[in-house]
This record gives sequence, structure tokens and C-alpha cells, in this order.
Amino acid sequence: MNQKALHTLEFEKIIEQLTGFAASLPGKELCRTLTPFKELEDIRLAQRETSDALRRTILNGSLSLSGVRDIRGSIKRLQIGGVLGMSELLHLSSLLTAASRAKSYGRSSADSLQRSSIPLETKQSSNTEETYCDSLSELFQLLEPLTPLNQEISRCILSEEEMSDDASPGLRHVRRSMRLTGEKVHSQLNTLLNGNRSYLQDAVITVRNGRYCLPVKAEYKGQVPGMIHDQSSSGSTYFIEPMAVVRLNNELRELEIQERKEMEAVLASLSAMAAEQVLLLESNYELLGRLDFIFARATLSSYYKCSEPVFNTNGYIYIREGRHPLLDAKKAVPITVTLGKDFDLLIVTGPNTGGKTVSLKTVGLFTVMGQCGLHIPAAPDSQLAVFDQVFADIGDEQSIEQSLSTFSAHMTNIVSILKQADCRSLVLFDELCAGTDPTEGAALAISILSFLHGRGVRTMATTHYSELKVFALSTDGVENASCEFDVETLRPTYRLLIGIPGKSNAFAIAGKLGLPDFIIEDAGKHIGTEDAAFEDLLSDLEKSRLELERERAEAASYRAEAELLKERLAGKQSRLDESREKLLARANEEARRILADAKATADETIRNINRLASQTDVGKELERERQRLKKHLDKANERMAVKAEKPKKAYRPEDFHIGDAVRVLSMNLNGTVSTLPNAKGDLYVQMGILRSQVNVKDLQPLMEDTISTPAGNFGSGKNSGKKRPQERGHSGSIGMSKSASISPEINLIGKTTDEALPELDKYLDDAYLAHLPQVRVIHGRGTGALKKAVHQFLRRCRHVSSYRLGEFGEGGTGVTIVEFSHDQ
Repeated sequence: MNQKALHTLEFEKIIEQLTGFAASLPGKELCRTLTPFKELEDIRLAQRETSDALRRTILNGSLSLSGVRDIRGSIKRLQIGGVLGMSELLHLSSLLTAASRAKSYGRSSADSLQRSSIPLETKQSSNTEETYCDSLSELFQLLEPLTPLNQEISRCILSEEEMSDDASPGLRHVRRSMRLTGEKVHSQLNTLLNGNRSYLQDAVITVRNGRYCLPVKAEYKGQVPGMIHDQSSSGSTYFIEPMAVVRLNNELRELEIQERKEMEAVLASLSAMAAEQVLLLESNYELLGRLDFIFARATLSSYYKCSEPVFNTNGYIYIREGRHPLLDAKKAVPITVTLGKDFDLLIVTGPNTGGKTVSLKTVGLFTVMGQCGLHIPAAPDSQLAVFDQVFADIGDEQSIEQSLSTFSAHMTNIVSILKQADCRSLVLFDELCAGTDPTEGAALAISILSFLHGRGVRTMATTHYSELKVFALSTDGVENASCEFDVETLRPTYRLLIGIPGKSNAFAIAGKLGLPDFIIEDAGKHIGTEDAAFEDLLSDLEKSRLELERERAEAASYRAEAELLKERLAGKQSRLDESREKLLARANEEARRILADAKATADETIRNINRLASQTDVGKELERERQRLKKHLDKANERMAVKAEKPKKAYRPEDFHIGDAVRVLSMNLNGTVSTLPNAKGDLYVQMGILRSQVNVKDLQPLMEDTISTPAGNFGSGKNSGKKRPQERGHSGSIGMSKSASISPEINLIGKTTDEALPELDKYLDDAYLAHLPQVRVIHGRGTGALKKAVHQFLRRCRHVSSYRLGEFGEGGTGVTIVEFSHDQ
């Protein structure tokens, strides 16, 4: 691709950032040599690799490739049968460790992708189990850690300067002998040191030329027989190897030579092992470099908050909310650009420093980045086209050395572009044909753009020429665009507006900066009538656009507010329905409890009377009366209880399975079968926190559309479109049963305020549900504290329409008469 255009678009700065994210030398080299692809399949593969690496990074952290050293020189030496040094073998070991780490990362990140349900390709393995893979899976699978070789190198070589004693049996034996011989030398020297201390300059053992010596004073050198190896700079000290240790030192030197031979043998053995795997070593080096390169692209995508663009070969560009990556992310204003669908030539106008050039560079740079497999800092679903060439004429091309003016330099570049551009090219012009006579420049610009438009070249150009605005308005396939500018603040908003020609706003800017009004007015007289009318039209269009945007924003605000109110209303209605159901259920249960207590009390009383009157005929009368009262109470209880539905058909025990959703008809509750039926057809059903044994005759399977009904809904009607029979007259039966059992008065005398008010609250609820028109609250006179608390409570009770103190014959001031408002 055109290198001059890549430099103009500052692509090398993106490459520099990308290289900084790579950790290995081969990865950095791939980053530096990155160039745009031209084939759609190559681009899509590179984009998919970047996306897959980004997903793995998000789920499993970044891939660590530290320790990948350049081993290409070592591989060449191995290929010709050379022996590697300890540092080179350690570099091989470091590479294999990185390969093992990368392969483990590949497996763990694939497992994370599988668990997170991110869509991946699936492959059928030989054991018929599906394995998940993406575009990077094959690269990870091709890595060969060569664990035996790596372990052997690590076992034998401890550092670049130290080999382990256990590298070979011969080396271990030699070093053990060296230690023993060294100890003998030191022992002998220590004996001589202690016996001839007066002859010595210092009571130390030193080494000269690899041999152990004693520092002897010059005047006593004849008293210590041995070999002189060195003399001090002052001449006062001779370093003499005593004859007693010469043989031991000779043995030590021989052992050192033998040690070097053993070490060379170990290195030769390790090199031979490595030479057998030279192809895999070279493959690992290349694979790790490529993985490092791919994950560097993913890191760049994350750094700039990028997304994967969709590529096409139709020349269509749609950048949604794109941000130039080299601008401050906190200050950059996103732009939306379209080109190549309804029009293939876009002319951008507007004031200087308004963002026209940045828009040009953004389109060009995004195209280059995308074709290199890099994500672009734009909103998802942005689209880019595949171009063979990207041409850019941006910036000042003036050259003193080549005797070219600004116009000449630009024109030279434009001539070159016109010779090469075709329908597979993207051309970007900044201030086309500027720097010369405006009339001639505008005419040239129109001709150049018409030529490119006729060849179907995707072109984007910026200009200040009004003639180009008219050209865009009057030519099919050509569109105007403008960079918005706020005249009030003299600041650009950097928003790119497609379909609206822009104004240079020279007069407004000059006026805001202090140019006298009379000069601006005089300048206006020099503008032609048609030009003035055209500028006025642009101003009117701008005002209309701003007004439409303001109205659109208000409409969106109203719509959002209406949606919020709708949600709140729905939530409030839901809470009201829930409270109503809870209140009815609680009242129903309380009524049944009171009725059961009353019935038990009546039965106990009658039994006592029967026992006392068993000797007379009164017992028979009382028994008949008890039976009559029992039937009456049973009828009331039947009216008040929730009536059970009848099953739609007879079900068999095998029709029910563990986990089936059912309705317990006698209890009117939904639940789940928790055990299989026994021989009698009895099974256990879990209904919320209640677990009960019921017979299959009392069960009705729930259809799929009612399975989600929560247990304990008490037939609220939320699960079915038709109203159940038990819902009709429900509150009426409660009221009838309440009226039969609720006393018309409550006695609170002797209770504290804390005890009396909860009891009064429950009593008033029961009396209201029983449709009693009024009740009598007995609180007594006393200090008046209880009466005051009762009145304050009645004032807040919404069912109470009025209350008053009792009159003569009703209890006076010790009683409060409460009337209910049943019409609410």
C-alpha cells in the first residue's frame, strides 16, 4: 500500500503503540513489519484472531510470553552439528517454558470460553465429545513444550556460569575429588602457616595462577622451599607455593582439566538432544511470536476501547461514533461517517480548526487499521470497505529544496493520485486546490472531483470553496457534509453532519475577535448577490437543523419520562394486587380460625350439659339443639372456606412424576410432586414451605402456561384467562362469616397503649371486613391517655369515616363509637 499515505495518516504511531504491547522479540518484529492485507479472507481471519484473543484476555487474563529469546542463531549452529553454550541452552529452556505456559493458557481459556457460553466453533473429536475451538486453538495446539528436553536442561544447568554436579556421574565424581584435594591443600598450608608464621607477611592462604600459595617476606624466601609464582609491587612479599603442596596442586589442576572435559561432554549431549528437535524449536519460536503479535493487537483494542468492524467489497464505509486513536479519549468527539452507498464523493466544509482534517484522517486511518487486522475505536457494527490503495493529500507539501510552492507540491501529489486511483481506491483530499486563485482553484477542484466520481473512486475532500458546495447539491452521487461550529462561543463542536453544507463563519469569527463592525459590513458589500443568498440559505438550514434537534431531544425526553411513569404505575398496580390478595387470604384464615374456636367451645359446652342432664329428658333436646347448631356452623364454614375444584378427568398414579407441577384442588394451591405415589395413590406435594401428603384424586396437572404460578397464590387469577369459581363472591362469604362471629365492641380497659393499639387495629380490620356499620371501643376514663391514643389512631385509619364519644346510655366518655365507610 502507498507508504506516503501511511505516513500522512500517522499509521507509524499506531505501529509504535502496538509494538510496545508485544513482549517478545519475534512479536515485536511482526508488529513493526505489519502492513494492510488486500484479500477479504485474510482481513477477516486477522480480525477474528484479534477478537478471539480479546475474548480470551477478558475471561482468563493476558497471555504471558516473557522469556522468549532469539534462538535463531542457536538453531543454525545445531543444524550444522555445533555445540551450544550454557547461556544458549538456557535460552532454549526459557522458550520451551514459555511454550508450556502458553499451551496451558490455551486450554484454560478455552474452558473459560465454553463455560461462559460464548459462541465458538465445535469440532467432533475421535471420542465423540465436542471440543470448543476458535481461530487461535490450532496455534495453541501446535505448540510442543518438549518437556523432557526442557527438564534435562534445567537439571543440568543452573545458570549461565554454573553447571549442576548432577549433570553427569563423571562430573559429580571429579568435583567430589576436587573438594577432597582442596581440603588436603588447605590442611597442609594451615600446618605450614602455623609453623612458619614469622616468615609470612600475612597469615593467609592466597591463590596465584590457579595454585595455592603463602605470602612470604622477601628476606625469608630462602627459608620456605617451594616455587615462586608472583611478587608484590613493592617487592617485599613473595608468593611461594610450598613444595609440600605442589603435588596436591598438580592433582587439583588435573581435576580442573577433567572437569572442563566432563562439562563439555554434558553440553554436547544436551546439544545433541536439542538438535533432534530443531524443527519443533523453530516452530515454537514462530508460533510464540505470532501469538504475541495477535495478543498485542487485542491489548491495543482494549486500550483504545475498540470494536471489530465488518468488512465488505462493495466500497461501503459506515463509521459509527468513531474516535481518532491519537486524540485524547476524554476530549475527542465521536463522528459518524458514511460513504459509498448513496454517494461515493463526500465534500466536507466548515471553519478552520473545526475538525475537517481529523475527519479525513479518521476515515483513512480506520481503513488501514482494519485491513491490518486491528480493531477500530468506534461503536460496534461499523463497516469498512477493502481497498487496494489509500491515497491521502493532507498537510503542507511545500519543498524549498525542490523549488515547489504549496500549490505546486499539492498538485504534483494530485497528478500522481489521478494516475493510480481506480474503483478499488480510497482518496482523501485536504483543502483541495487551495493556495491559488479561488476561482481557478474551485474550477480545478470540481474537474478533479468529477473525474474521480466518474471512475467510481471513493473520495472524501475538504474545502472552503462555495462552488464545491453547489457542485455537491447539484450532482448525483455527491454529498455535502460540515463540521459544526458554535458562533456564540467561537468554538467548534467537532461534530460531522452529513447532508448539510457548512459555513466558514469568517465574518462571525472576525467580529467576535474584535474586528470593527463597519469593516465587516463593508466586506459584506463585496460579496456577490448569489453568494450572499447562498450563505443566508445555509444559515437558515443551520437554524432549522438546530431547532429540529432540539425538538427531537425534547420528544425523546418526554418519551423516556412516559415510559418511566408507565413502569412505576405497573409496579404500583402489582403491589396493590399483591396487598389485596394477602389481605383477603389473611382474613379468610383468621375467620376460619375464629369459627373453629367457637365451634370447639360450643361442642365442649354442650357435652358438659349433656353429661349433667344425662339422667333427664333434657339431654335429648340438648343433643338435637347441638346437632342443629353444628349443621349451622358447618354451613357457615363451608361458605367461608375456599371451594375445591373438581378434577377435569380421573388421573392414575402413573400419570404423576417427581418434579411435575400440580394443583392441590382441596387446598387450591400450586405445588411440585416430590415423591412417587404409593399403592393407595398417596404422594407428597411441596407447596412453597408447606409439604403435604395428598391423593392423586385431589390433584390436577398444570399446563405449561401455568407452571410458573407461585405456590400459595390462593387462586388469584393471574395464571389463567378465566376467573375461577371460588373467586366469585369471595369477599362476600368472608363478610358473612365475619358478621356472624365479630363482636360489635372491643374492651381495652386495663391494657397499655402498646398492647391496645395492635389489638384495636386487627379488630377494626375484622369488623370492616364483616361489614359492621359501627363498633364500640371501650377504653375507660382513667387518666385519658388510652382514649387519646385511640383517637389518634382512629384519625389515621382509612376505613373509619367518623368517631365520637359515647352518649348517655352508650357508656359516656369511657366509650368511643366508630363508624365505617363501606362505600370506598
